[in-house]
Amino acid sequence: MSDKSNIDSIPSNSPVSSIPSDYYPPGCAFWYELTEGMDAGKKIFYRNSNHGTGDPESTIVFVHGNPESSYTYREVIKYLINSAKKPFRLVAMDHIGFGLSDQATYEMICQDHATNLLQLIKHLDLNKVTLIIHDWGGPIGIGAFLKVPDRVKNLVILNSTVFPMPKTGLRYDKNYPVKGFVWSKFPKIIPNDFWGAFASFAIFYNPDDPQELVENIPNMLALAREGDGAIVENETIPQKFFREQFSSEKNVMSSKRLVLQTPVWGHGNVYKEPKLGERDTAPFYRFIQDNISKYWGPDGQNIGVRAVLGKWDPSAKDEVIQQWIENLPQLEGHVKEFEKAGHFIEEIEPEAIANAIIDVAGIK
Repeated sequence: MSDKSNIDSIPSNSPVSSIPSDYYPPGCAFWYELTEGMDAGKKIFYRNSNHGTGDPESTIVFVHGNPESSYTYREVIKYLINSAKKPFRLVAMDHIGFGLSDQATYEMICQDHATNLLQLIKHLDLNKVTLIIHDWGGPIGIGAFLKVPDRVKNLVILNSTVFPMPKTGLRYDKNYPVKGFVWSKFPKIIPNDFWGAFASFAIFYNPDDPQELVENIPNMLALAREGDGAIVENETIPQKFFREQFSSEKNVMSSKRLVLQTPVWGHGNVYKEPKLGERDTAPFYRFIQDNISKYWGPDGQNIGVRAVLGKWDPSAKDEVIQQWIENLPQLEGHVKEFEKAGHFIEEIEPEAIANAIIDVAGIK
């Protein structure tokens, strides 16, 4: 297909000052201007490229979570391109408030991002989709595609859920990463000016000693104050990128809102947004939970399903895996778990993820 929205520079409303050279292939960067909803007029970045010889047999769609962007899939994409034997189309987008997309103007939640993603799905006429989801990308991606369920053939789950988070084991509001210093409280602990630095550090942190992370936070914030905003020495290009996307306070507040929502992940809640007033997330989750098995389970389209999970994370505990299997039984026997990996599995095991995509999409 042709796409006339290709431009050579990032929109002026993105806070990122430079684009990593491996963010997208030359000529494959696009911005779509949203036409409906609360974000109408804003631009969403996406990369859109074909790989292999001949017409694509599958469309691989990556949906990211928080505090990331499509760039979190860069290593997975490299393995995918180098290993797939059949042609495929690849689409990876940045939500509003993240990456190369326009800045947020309110504290966005999953249903807002899903509304925007649905517009992009229709604009690009995405079909034969293998959907890759991580973190809040789960309810965002599934919430959008369940509005047009026939477009999806396969689903690959990476440390995410769309079901009510069980109140057992690891919990974002009780004992993760450590008891007394929990993930859902970090937005109230970390100053806005250092949220990007902290977020970029968290993406690349793998659990050797969670207590050490807690003890080092004051030192890391001191380093950020003394330097250019980074909280690690020898900051990598990806770390700098993820940090810079939150040099906008609007983006910070939107990202923090998603972290504040983790205790009610999948349950739904009513909260007050500073500009919009009272908002209720429950209907959004109920729609997903009422329809995912109906459309994509064995009695529906019976889509292919795989999961690649880092086990040191509430979204990968056994109770959550069982919820997925109860709703999509075809996942049984296709869950790959990494005991020494944490939440951001795409940064730790990209080859395993690429292999799962190739397998379920049938492009090997």
